[in-house]
Amino acid sequence: MSVKAKPMKPEDALDPSRALVPSVQRVNEMRVSKGFWPKIRRTASRIPFAGQALSVWFAARDPETPPAAKGIMLGALAYFVLPIDAIPDIFAGIGFTDDAAVIGALIATLGANIKRRHKDQANAALERLRED
Repeated sequence: MSVKAKPMKPEDALDPSRALVPSVQRVNEMRVSKGFWPKIRRTASRIPFAGQALSVWFAARDPETPPAAKGIMLGALAYFVLPIDAIPDIFAGIGFTDDAAVIGALIATLGANIKRRHKDQANAALERLRED
């Protein structure tokens, strides 16, 4: 993030009118590229939607995924990695419910853009994470 970048609230990452703005997409992409793998490594064994989050990540990185879908996917993944969200992740049991809802809503609306290969890549990555 550049020095001039303004802090982003979680709801800004998900706002469709902002998620497709090129500057917001770049910020979301940077947040996701820096924060996704560390967070998924820490949480994969505790969150039941880890496979879905991983499949969204692989779909967002696929050059064949339409740019608009990528923008929304990056917004949802940025919400997942942001340290501040609607329900802080430190609350056991309920901390990830808002993240699960965001990923679930994304899959419900953009699921056609998440191909079998993305799900296969996600399952393979999840297996590797669980072996570590």
